[in-house]
Amino acid sequence: MYSQQLPLARGRLLSPSELTKSQSDVGGVLESSLLQIYHQHHLSSLQLRQISEQAKKDAIRKAARVSDLLVDAVNGGVEECFINEKRIELEIRALAATVTQFVKQTDQWLLATHSINTAIKEIGDFENWMKTMEFDCKSITTAICNIHQQ
Repeated sequence: MYSQQLPLARGRLLSPSELTKSQSDVGGVLESSLLQIYHQHHLSSLQLRQISEQAKKDAIRKAARVSDLLVDAVNGGVEECFINEKRIELEIRALAATVTQFVKQTDQWLLATHSINTAIKEIGDFENWMKTMEFDCKSITTAICNIHQQ
């Protein structure tokens, strides 16, 4: 697991009584060292957990901000298109009303010109009838004059 090997410990050999005494001292020291290491590990674990939790909250806040900015950017264009669409629809309605009004006015003008044409035709027919009557009257008058002179 480790790439380096630890150096071998060198020291003197202890007697059995010293060994028992030193083992009990070493056991207490070892236990307190282990407790201290455990406590330090627990504290560093809590700090690391707090740091990672804070980083997670910051990342979530920043992602939400980016998401809001993207939505605002997209919605700005969509909103502009929607407003333009409403304006176009209003213009279409106004133009349709104007076209309908012009169609009615054109129909009235066509009716009026048709009436005028009919009246002019009737005047022309009446004028033609009058000429025919005048010619007939002249013919009758000439015939009567001729009969009277003979």
